[in-house]
Order: sequence, then C-alpha cells, then structure tokens
Amino acid sequence: MRNIKMTYEYDGTNFFGMQRQKKDRTVAGEMERAIKILLKEEVELINSGRTDRGVHALCQVSNFFTNSKIPLSNFKHALSNILPEDINLINVEEVPEDFNSRFSAKWRSYIYKLSHNKNIFDRNKVMFTKDEIDCEKLNEILKQLKGKHDFGSFRKADCTAVNGEREIYEIYSYEEKDEVHIYIKANSFLKSMVRIIVASSLAVYFNEKPKDYLIQKLNNPNIKENGKLIAPPQGLYLYEVNYGD
Repeated sequence: MRNIKMTYEYDGTNFFGMQRQKKDRTVAGEMERAIKILLKEEVELINSGRTDRGVHALCQVSNFFTNSKIPLSNFKHALSNILPEDINLINVEEVPEDFNSRFSAKWRSYIYKLSHNKNIFDRNKVMFTKDEIDCEKLNEILKQLKGKHDFGSFRKADCTAVNGEREIYEIYSYEEKDEVHIYIKANSFLKSMVRIIVASSLAVYFNEKPKDYLIQKLNNPNIKENGKLIAPPQGLYLYEVNYGD
C-alpha cells in the first residue's frame, strides 16, 4: 500500500467548497474523480483543511492510499491532463504510511486580499473596500489577536470543533501592488475563522464597531451575535501548509 501526497492550487470560484458532496461540484470530488479515471480504483482524499464555497488555495495538500504501481512522474503528468482547468497539480510524492495531510500539519496560513479599486474582472479574487486601507492603522487592530486565545466567537455556529482555543503566530497586513493583503498564520483554524477575523477587524477600522470589539469577542468566546460579521469568500486564499520539513 502506497501513501501519495499531492500539493496543488485551485480557483475556488466555481466550486461548492473542498469537501465532496453528492450533487455539487467540489475540489475533492473533482480530484477523486480524476484519480479514479487514472488508477481505476476508488480513493478517499485526506485534506489538510477545508475551504468554503468560493475560497481559493495557493497550496492545498491531500494524501491518499493506493495499490497502484504507477511511477509518480507518469502519475503527475497523466493526472494533470485529466484535472479541470481550475485545479493545478504542483507536486506529487510518496510519503510514509503514517503521514496524514490534516493531522501531520504543524501550522497553516491564509492570505485575505482587499482592494479599493473596484474592477469587475477581479470580483472573484478580492474583497472590495469602500475606502483605502492604511496598513499601519489596520495592523494596530490586528495585533490584538496574536497569541493563544479561545476564538469561539470567531467561528460559524455550525463549527464542530470541541475546543475553540487556537494560537495565531503571525497576523499583519501589507501592501501588494494595488491591493492590501492580510496574512494569518496559526496552528489551526476554526470554521470560517479567518473570514470572521477580517470582517470584525475591518468593522473596527471603519468605526462600525468600538475599538475594544475584538477584545470583547476574545473575552466572551461563546458570545452569539445576530448577523455575525463575516467577510466574503472570494478574497480568501489558503496560502501555506507546513509539516516541519
């Protein structure tokens, strides 16, 4: 039995998220379909993380087990020809049997892209903001979230994680050409945690919420808000998955 690790990227615009579904088109569904065509066997992907509908990935990692003897070089080339245009296979390698894309990860990072320059051709790639963003001012807000906290009030109501405690190692914004990117690196993330962090931080930035709003949420991890703030999915990108190598 071989354990195959794949690193790939995708444009999430036309996907109903990462996890396989019976009716809707998903990233895992397309990957498993292509692998079945190539290897003539059913596989079940183990993924480093889930992404919501419309969310992109610059570095997604999955692994699966197979009895196939196909050389990896042939596998990568052949699978790339089967995969749809919105998925790009970056690397394929054989790993030890105990490797697990999800549980072996040491940390992950996301980037959220913002732009003040509204361009319809970027509408599926960034979140448009009503005014320009001053990164220095935004970073003063974001730094309140760095460290180990209970992020229970920064997740969707249907999040199934038992423990809301997570540790954010790095969080900051920076300018990238005509955009502002928010970088967040943590040991792991709760469901929609990044999108809620972005929306909550911007609400403080634009004076829609009080200055201590983020601290209030950290101090009250079980708080339930009507119309919980959440940023749209198209600005979010899974950026890095690290396994300590």
